[in-house]
Amino acid sequence: MQSASEARTPLPAGLSLVVPVYNSGSILPRFVARLQPVLHGLGRPHELILVNDGSMDDSWEAVRRLAAAQPWIRGVRLMRNYGQHNALLAGIRAARYDTVVTMDDDLQHPPEELPKLLAAFVPGLDVVYGTPEQLQHGLLRDLSSAVTKIVLKGAMGAQTARLVSAWRVFRTDLRAGFASYNSPFVNMDVLLTWSAHRFAAVAVRHERRESGNSNYTVAKLIRHTLNMMTGFSVLPLQLASIVGFAFTLFGMGVLAYVVGRYVLFGSTVAGFPFLASIIAIFSGAQLFALGIIGEYLALIHFRTMSRPAYTVAETAAQETHEHA
Repeated sequence: MQSASEARTPLPAGLSLVVPVYNSGSILPRFVARLQPVLHGLGRPHELILVNDGSMDDSWEAVRRLAAAQPWIRGVRLMRNYGQHNALLAGIRAARYDTVVTMDDDLQHPPEELPKLLAAFVPGLDVVYGTPEQLQHGLLRDLSSAVTKIVLKGAMGAQTARLVSAWRVFRTDLRAGFASYNSPFVNMDVLLTWSAHRFAAVAVRHERRESGNSNYTVAKLIRHTLNMMTGFSVLPLQLASIVGFAFTLFGMGVLAYVVGRYVLFGSTVAGFPFLASIIAIFSGAQLFALGIIGEYLALIHFRTMSRPAYTVAETAAQETHEHA
């Protein structure tokens, strides 16, 4: 983690590409082979930071081989699988140049489209997203992305939040805004809004994975969606308040109906089913609100434990292998 003095030190001009790696040992050589001519063609100083996020295959060995063979490649191995955004945070904090590019390791982000993304990153902008011309994700992944964009809408504006993607380019000095952030629940787009306010997007080509399947399982997508909704937004609490207010009005309406019926007709509303239905409705609303509050309390509990966002186990670079 950077200190305040380090955050204020100007960084040399160049590109730091940060790529989270998870079970991509077979893809990484092809990824680097396609990326290398693109970066060299830009004529700018550059580095590639491959962050191994607890892969179960030989991804770290592939990273070590690439780092040993290429001086512009560095590897970071995390102690276990922390998640894509946590791995991004580790790589961004290790960046040495003034511009950061984040992209996936599965070649869904074609390296040949990188110049188009950089061309859109004109002076005056903080962040530029590479928005896919055509989405290649499934229904659950798209639903999770939609929730993320709802959370981001207030901070970034509706138009820009709609265009958010994992392919980003931004100024490295934006990391000063979250230099002290230390929580296991990380979302880079939210953290970037803490420093940035000038966002843009450009349409770029996205391709299908060359091999393997998406690492986002149903359980991970559900957990990510819940973390986004409760970790970085008060929208669920506002929803619980609205539901509570709506059912309060409904209860007052039922009471008025019961009293009115008694006054006008001298009889009460008959039947156990009616009473049971009312109790069930109100009990469900209360449990819904308590569940949302419980999610927030759980997040507070985990954050008070001071669990780190990630732990670095090992780094790799040409002619050196450092251990934490």
